[in-house]
Amino acid sequence: MDRCGDGSILAVFSGTRPDNLGVKDGRFAPCKPTPNCVSSQADPADQEHYIAPIAYSGTMQELRRAVESMTRATVIREEGSYLYAEYKSALLGYVDDVELLLDDKARLVQVRSASRLGRSDFGVNRKRIEELRALIGSRR
Repeated sequence: MDRCGDGSILAVFSGTRPDNLGVKDGRFAPCKPTPNCVSSQADPADQEHYIAPIAYSGTMQELRRAVESMTRATVIREEGSYLYAEYKSALLGYVDDVELLLDDKARLVQVRSASRLGRSDFGVNRKRIEELRALIGSRR
């Protein structure tokens, strides 16, 4: 079990960073069957997991700044057109993993947001991506 450096019991809720993060052949890992993940690369017929990619023609630097401006977000990795951030919940410190892939040619950001622990997220991952969409939507 992972523990924070401060030894707090809240560290229990952070979970372990998944080993399937990143982009392989232009794709994120698929969502698990649980309803606590959304992805723009899911089948559009899968209303529980599918979310539209974000129309965007800005830069990676602007995208990173937008993510960093969001509450309790920490950018962990940025490589080329890929960005990975962790978002921590306010109450118990649950961690959600958010991946973004900028497609300059299509002028889109592919997105994936998934909870590490639990089954339901009460729509938090979908709301987060919609908040990001509102933040960068003017950069078309």
